[in-house]
Amino acid sequence: MRARIMGLGAGLAAMLGITAPVQAADLDLTRASLLAVADGEGTTRIAAELLARDLTALGGRPGPIVADRANCIDMCVVIGTIASPVVQRLAREGGVDLSPIAGGWERYVRAGVRVAGRRYLLIAGSDARGAAYGVTDLSRALGVSPWEWWADVTPRRRDRIVVSDRPFVSRAPSVKYRGIFLNDEDWGLEPWAAKTFDPEKGNIGPKTYQRVFELMWRLKANTLWPAMHSVSTPVFGDPGNAPLARRYGIVIGSSHAEPMLRNNLREWDEGKRGGFDFTRRPEAILDYWRERVAETRGQEAFYTVGLRGLHDGPMQGVTTTAARRGILEDVVGRQRTLLADTLGKPAAQVPQLYVAYHELQEAYDAGLTLPGDVTLMWTDDNYGYLRRLSTPEEQKRPGGAGVYYHLSYWGRPHDYLWLGTTHPALIREEMGRAWATDARRIWMVNVGDIKPIEYLSQYFLDLAFDARLLDQSPREHLRRFMAEQFGEAEAGAIADVMMRFYDLAWPRKPEFMGFGQTEWVTPNRPSGYVQSDGEEAQARLAAYRALMDQASAIAARMPKDRQDAFYELVLYPVQGATLLNWRILSLDLAELYARDQRASADLYLYAARTAYRSLTEATARYNALAGGKWREMMDAAPRRLPVFEEPKWPSYGEILKTGCAVGLWGSWIGDENVLTFTKGVPATRPVTLYTHQYKYADWAVTKRPDGLTLSGERGLLNADNGYEQRLTLSYDGKGEVAPVTLRCNDQVVTIHATALTPPALDPGETLEDERRVTMPALAAKFGADWEVIPDLGSQHGALRARLSLPSRSTAEQGTPATWRFATMTEAGANLRIVALPTHPRDPAHGLRAAVKLDDGGWQMVDFATVGRSDQWRQNVLTNTAIATLPLKTFAAGHHRVAIVPLDPGLTLDRVELVLDGARPLYAPLPSDSSPETAR
Repeated sequence: MRARIMGLGAGLAAMLGITAPVQAADLDLTRASLLAVADGEGTTRIAAELLARDLTALGGRPGPIVADRANCIDMCVVIGTIASPVVQRLAREGGVDLSPIAGGWERYVRAGVRVAGRRYLLIAGSDARGAAYGVTDLSRALGVSPWEWWADVTPRRRDRIVVSDRPFVSRAPSVKYRGIFLNDEDWGLEPWAAKTFDPEKGNIGPKTYQRVFELMWRLKANTLWPAMHSVSTPVFGDPGNAPLARRYGIVIGSSHAEPMLRNNLREWDEGKRGGFDFTRRPEAILDYWRERVAETRGQEAFYTVGLRGLHDGPMQGVTTTAARRGILEDVVGRQRTLLADTLGKPAAQVPQLYVAYHELQEAYDAGLTLPGDVTLMWTDDNYGYLRRLSTPEEQKRPGGAGVYYHLSYWGRPHDYLWLGTTHPALIREEMGRAWATDARRIWMVNVGDIKPIEYLSQYFLDLAFDARLLDQSPREHLRRFMAEQFGEAEAGAIADVMMRFYDLAWPRKPEFMGFGQTEWVTPNRPSGYVQSDGEEAQARLAAYRALMDQASAIAARMPKDRQDAFYELVLYPVQGATLLNWRILSLDLAELYARDQRASADLYLYAARTAYRSLTEATARYNALAGGKWREMMDAAPRRLPVFEEPKWPSYGEILKTGCAVGLWGSWIGDENVLTFTKGVPATRPVTLYTHQYKYADWAVTKRPDGLTLSGERGLLNADNGYEQRLTLSYDGKGEVAPVTLRCNDQVVTIHATALTPPALDPGETLEDERRVTMPALAAKFGADWEVIPDLGSQHGALRARLSLPSRSTAEQGTPATWRFATMTEAGANLRIVALPTHPRDPAHGLRAAVKLDDGGWQMVDFATVGRSDQWRQNVLTNTAIATLPLKTFAAGHHRVAIVPLDPGLTLDRVELVLDGARPLYAPLPSDSSPETAR
């Protein structure tokens, strides 16, 4: 048995209940018949059909699905709920204890039973969804990925299909309602459904929703916020959708913009119904809501209460927060009366949700009173940071709280609808905050078009189903996911690639690389990575090149039956991010180098053109996968924003300069650009040797000190390398540092270099390098106010002020985090405290800290932002919140920085000292955190 579960990994196998004890017997399901014990909606029949299809895909030949135990053959899988007499009798005869799941929510017992010479595998659910999860967990245990259809992870056939007969009792889900929001579907899901998957319907309809519901079963999600843009048929607009949801046991809900399950974008026609203004037409709007509630009688639903304007706009008829609060209290009261009267039960027995999003949160924070049984749903700021969490008093509310989270977003300051680059460490951090503050009733995630956000969607839903995973590193979860899709042998390497993919997107998502904004749309601007000599852009290009090489090497090793899946889950996202960065950064470098009159400018222009063309080809390949199954699904330019547009390719004029030159990332000393090292500290510096004209040149080192080594001693500059050669100057930390002289054709070219003398370092001190000191958060010594959040941020670890911390007014009440460092340069400087752009836990708190440099006084900084301010926009685009303390003069020597949190939840990424004259730097390049690199 152990050999048969190796591909799943021990942790996943145990979770699914398939770790076999020594005495356990195997049940052979290869030719099993399936008994679907009847239930009210036919859910068990659908589950049996799914299992039969999975067994067939695995190479089995299952018998017919039967409705009577007498018609079972020798091996029979019985699927039902514990309310069924058939299930109760079989459990009693086989000695299976069903009491652990009695009265449970979405739980199941799976056990092998032998009765009268016949063998059964009993899957008994506490309810219909529990039975369905018992089936999908069994399929997963047998080797069927949740993504077998949606990402083409083809089940692998085998001669025998066996599972242990050992009894297994599933855990209750950690979060009661867990689901997905199909949103911003205009560029993927809807055109794919309309033109490829269901052209007869010509839109998202029952055929598409059936595949969505099946995926939800496999991921153990139970709640859907359906597609709701104007391009899509409203879910209740097609008579086949609601009955299908009932059969699958799917709870239907809706977002903040769709109170009472009404799709205002398509269902409220202002030409016929008038303005959507509750202050003028309350009865018309109440009738509109009443129509839908009556339609959904008997539908398992989670009704969103409250009011927004049409098209997710501001509430009409009022202009102040106080007025909105008053209207909302009236609206919610009337909605509850409507629910109770229409559904024939007390309002407190009807699941209701108040989504605190934008003005709805403002009204709530301004004193809006909600009935205690209404669930409060907190939202992120659209970029992954929760705006609000429950106070201790709010945690006592019987309706509890939940979370609405974005993995895809359309809006200000910039969309990210394409690749899915939210860092798993951020998801874990923010959902950990939600869990810690008792937001545990409902978790919903905006998954856009589902593809290509497969992994992130599963990670979110896995955390929701089993909050114990919050204690596991994101990389380990990712490794297990990749093992399930591609096998253990490649799982570690693929996880390294994808973690690097998320790391590189942390300082700037691919969609943000145009450095413009949306709503209103602004044009692209030169990249922040190209601010002086271009070396920061070069380092990012090199990092993406290495990532692409790693992913391509793994792709070449993929067996044929996993090539499409690998392209969808790994290679295309890596290619997309790489090529967009290459196009933008190469073009910016071309412009920079053209100003220097480098012949190589044309090389970078060609690289940018090639990247643009290659991304078009990569996207076409995606849409052609699996015989055209995904045609119209992938769009590499959603909303046709400037960042995706083909640039106006420049043409450079005549170059007037002649000869050779070097490009350095150094410091200006007098009139010379000088590479600076530190005595005793081995280091490397990039050097680019280039010609101005398109003319061949040979070069050689003619003089260098014994402490320095150039990565090449001689070479050629020609058309093959774009008339430039990128080199590395290395210092051994021991020998002499002085200028290096080269001959380039008949010209002498000098690489100026010097070395500073450092002070004797104390243990734990960070030393200035190139007029900067960068201190990761975890380099600090810290007290009880702080806790480590591993994997998070630009430095693979952050310090967070404890969520239970009380707000305080003075630093003396807290315990500091302290960094020690040494400088060699006397100059003016800026001390930068770089935090993550988190939000205060609730309105009673801020995000303040007290900072002290050396023996100076404490200075207070506050990282909180208000609404969609310009500062907040910059924060979320960069994943930073920065407080800067200017220092007119700063002496060389030993120093220390101490930071005390004054509010809970403040999360520090790093501390930087930037001395005058330091080169501009957009962000530190994330280090490679793979285990191999760490070793």
